[in-house]
Amino acid sequence: MSGARSGPGGDSATRAALLDAAAQLMLEEGYAAVTTRKVAARANANPALVYYYFGTVDELFLAVFRRGAEANLRRLQDVRQAAHPLRAMWELSSEPHNSALTVEFIALANHRPAVRTELSLYFTRFRRLQEDILATALADRSPVGTPSPAALTILISGMSRILTMDDALGLADGHQEVRELIDNCLTRFEGTAPNSPGTSASPTSGKADQDRTG
Repeated sequence: MSGARSGPGGDSATRAALLDAAAQLMLEEGYAAVTTRKVAARANANPALVYYYFGTVDELFLAVFRRGAEANLRRLQDVRQAAHPLRAMWELSSEPHNSALTVEFIALANHRPAVRTELSLYFTRFRRLQEDILATALADRSPVGTPSPAALTILISGMSRILTMDDALGLADGHQEVRELIDNCLTRFEGTAPNSPGTSASPTSGKADQDRTG
């Protein structure tokens, strides 16, 4: 990253704490609340360390996004081995934490070209991987009229964001019905819902994945 410094031990506890603090502020107060002083205070660190590790606030945002994006891509790769890959994909894409942080980054991208470029690159990779998983999972068992994998990826991501934005506004009308509709569609393709989430490799352990995006 141009202008950013990794410092001694680029993945040090201090650097990780700053990333965690920035992600938490974005979720709790919105991206506009992310300032060097607030991030440092939340991480119990000197404000100068934000510049030391990241150079600029833009680079801090990018570091938060990249960390979460790479974690999400690893989780999506794990979906391939899930017993119910379609359900596992939906669970990953619709996690409230994931969706809420993604909405913040999309809003930020309207004002930060570097963030917009990064989001575009990431979503291209994520959707192509989704399409590949969907094509494999639906091969030889999707009825006539089933949307293409490319269309389904957009429907999945769009639905998860709508539910998240509604939740933020306190809107819940129709949510239960939509979730039941999705569950019925998943059961139609993959059988009865499993007793536990399909993403068996849980990436939620540890602070490093607190800011995952998707």
